[in-house]
Amino acid sequence: TEVSEFVQSALDGYNVCLFSYGQTGSGKTHTMQGSGNGQMRGLIPRAIEQVGQYKNELERDGWEYDMQVSFVEIYNETIRDLLRDEEFDDSKHEVKIGPDGRRYVSDINMVPLEPTDSEAVEAVMRQAAKYRSVGSTDMNAQSSRSHSVFTLHLTALHPRNRQALRGTLNLCDLAGSERLDRSKATGHRAKEAMAINKSLSALTDVFAAIGKKQSHIPFRNSKLTYLLQPSLSGDGKTLMLVNLSPTEKSTQESLCSLRFASQVNKCELGKAKRSLEEVDEEDAASISSGMSGKVSRASSKPKGSMKSPAARTTSRVGGATKKPTARKR
Repeated sequence: TEVSEFVQSALDGYNVCLFSYGQTGSGKTHTMQGSGNGQMRGLIPRAIEQVGQYKNELERDGWEYDMQVSFVEIYNETIRDLLRDEEFDDSKHEVKIGPDGRRYVSDINMVPLEPTDSEAVEAVMRQAAKYRSVGSTDMNAQSSRSHSVFTLHLTALHPRNRQALRGTLNLCDLAGSERLDRSKATGHRAKEAMAINKSLSALTDVFAAIGKKQSHIPFRNSKLTYLLQPSLSGDGKTLMLVNLSPTEKSTQESLCSLRFASQVNKCELGKAKRSLEEVDEEDAASISSGMSGKVSRASSKPKGSMKSPAARTTSRVGGATKKPTARKR
């Protein structure tokens, strides 16, 4: 399927983003997280299961993988760590760019994850759900009041071929757009709704600028778009899933969601850049030593440096909501 091909691209060294979009109460959180261990599982546990299967195949070819996950929410333009150790944490988290040029969120927990360990995946999901900001409105009794971003960070090394790659898989559950005259939100709930709608407008502006091939794309207008810039720009692959509410009262919101989906579908991100690098023996050893299994805090220090080959041409494939091209092995 189209989703599975995008998931596999992350293990091949691409920046990948899948996100659910739609009005409040349309089922976005259920789409991404699901419930239980059967057919009602969401996109996140299914994607991680597929990562585990594909990882096993690549390891038979000589690749070694190190995988860590982070899970954050963006609430009123403030980033919160959903995998934090304590319920109350006043740490300030910012989107930063490290010396290696890679984007990260400062001072968040990075949890090692074996993708074939379903219990470990469920533990991460339960931990994040415990701290996710939710509230009740007239449109949704369990309304997510923030955007959540689950990210799989992977580093891979092929010692024999002296190749290394890095990839990311961002799985985003966007907070739903809402009209205050329908949600009846007041006070801090109204403030949350305005922050949600403003950030969704910023996302719309990014895709509008991409669609018009403008020289300036306003990624910095929101924490969400700035964090996801590597996937939303020409270097990455992005797929949007649109959720619609079946109620007649939601007709207008559904039309707005479909219009936005149509606009995004016309966007051409360009060919994605694969993060595959040639490394020398020293760099390979450094990367290998950095592939640890301990919980760590995100920092600006990269896990070993990777040097680009002297005469490597950039290979890019894929685009926003387009069917990805066949992977080349």
